[in-house]
Amino acid sequence: MDEFEVEAVGEPDLADPVFVEGLPGVGHVGKLAAEHLVEELDGELVRRIYSTHLPPQVSVEEGRTQLASAEIHAVSVDNVDLLVLTGDHQAQDTVGHYGLTDAVLDVAEEFGASRLFALGGVPTGELIEEYDVIGAINDDDQREELEGVGVEFRGDEPAGGIVGVSGLLLGLGERRDLPAACLMGETSGYLVDPKSAQAVLEVLQEIAGFEVDFSSLEDRADEMEEVVRKIQEMEQGTPTPSDEDLRYIG
Repeated sequence: MDEFEVEAVGEPDLADPVFVEGLPGVGHVGKLAAEHLVEELDGELVRRIYSTHLPPQVSVEEGRTQLASAEIHAVSVDNVDLLVLTGDHQAQDTVGHYGLTDAVLDVAEEFGASRLFALGGVPTGELIEEYDVIGAINDDDQREELEGVGVEFRGDEPAGGIVGVSGLLLGLGERRDLPAACLMGETSGYLVDPKSAQAVLEVLQEIAGFEVDFSSLEDRADEMEEVVRKIQEMEQGTPTPSDEDLRYIG
């Protein structure tokens, strides 16, 4: 097996698609957002990217295995075509990050992608109520449009820059003259964060001109809020008895 192998699974007819990346990262924000697009909008798998720089493992679903890979899905909604990159893993080393990003950009160019959006999270270190979206761009022409839909540009934030495929899509995309932006939802960084994923998607859909239902993300957010409530109760040492607990008192 070569270091990077791209398997052609489907050949959709796409017009000027927008490329969207959402691999695992802080709060799984980008991964949640990308998977939500694919699941809600019936995405079609078009490419798998295999690499010896991904973890040496297979996933198992109902006994059937699948070698670790990154997947690119075609999505069409409201006369907008998207290519959505999802996966369960980032590369394990620097060479892998660069090689995987180059392979992804090759696919984006193959399908004639007009612009790229990397989705992710930026950690605040604390639980938050309002989810702002912070932006980074690889060319100045995008700034006004993104600011117009509420994206904030905050000096040198995120501190330390953007690592992994999300950052390299901007850096290597610029070298290929591909406009790219990273949309980062604020998140505590402690837990999987569906609310942050929704905040990022709300910005993306306004820019790209499509709509997606958020019901399933909102349900997941409610579940995570219950988890947070229980964690806070444990930290305070005063758990609130549930109805189930009360049945056994006395």
